Formats: sequence, structure tokens, C-alpha cells
Amino acid sequence: MHKRTPCVGICSTTYGDLVCRGCKRFAHEIVQWNAFEEDQRQVVWERLMAVRGGTVREFLLLLDEPALRAGAKALRIQEADAYDPFNLAYEVLRRLQRRPAELAEVGLGLNAYHRLGVDTRNIPRALLERIDREFYQRSLAHYERSFRTPPQ
Repeated sequence: MHKRTPCVGICSTTYGDLVCRGCKRFAHEIVQWNAFEEDQRQVVWERLMAVRGGTVREFLLLLDEPALRAGAKALRIQEADAYDPFNLAYEVLRRLQRRPAELAEVGLGLNAYHRLGVDTRNIPRALLERIDREFYQRSLAHYERSFRTPPQ
């Protein structure tokens, strides 16, 4: 299901970030990616999908999974059947961000808490921006919880 690398071509670790704002991997994972064994890469992919899926779940309601999967196929998302619904919803939003769309068309609804402040002219793009910010914050918190050493 996964591409060779999570890289999306927007690497902020070159500017000193410990978590990439593009792919949300930790800096050491990016540096060591090509040397990782397949099982090490899989662990990284699983964490990224879990954090991203949990983030999407906070923003979106899954109203109709068959409609979501049909929308994904119509948008030509490769291996759509391998994604859990919330990671698939993210991929659908990525494809829809360039054109206005109703979320209900693809079996999704907006969580009531997140309706405020969303650009209603282009819900997919506005949502994707907010989801990406939250995904980054959660990845950063995970990094700090797992790798930061307290000052001595």
C-alpha cells in the first residue's frame, strides 16, 4: 500500500525542525530512511497512519463508507481498498482540494466542533490545512514524549 518513502518533497528538517512539516517523520528517520530494514520502515508507516487517521477522525465524520470508497476510486486513488476509512478520507481531501466539493458527495461530514473558521468556499482545502497543522502538532508531541531528554 505504501509508496517507497513518506516524503512529500517539502522537508523542513533541513531548516532545523526535528519533525518534518511535510511528511511528519522525525529528522533521524529521514536521515536513516535508506538504511532502514523493511520492518523499520513499516513501523514508521504505521505510526504515521495511526497519527494521521486519528487526526482526521477528530475533524470528519464517516457518514457512508461505500460512498467514500467509490469517491476514492473515481479520484483514481491507488490501492484505496488498503486504506482505513480515515486515512482514505485524507487522500480524498488531497485530491479534492483543487476544486470545490461537498463532503457528503464522498460520504463524509464535518465534525460540528470544526465547522467554525472553515472556508466554506473550499471545504477540502481548508480542512486539509487544519488537519495537516494538527497532524504536525501531534507528531511533534509524540517526538518530544519519545525522544526529548530532560535538561540536567
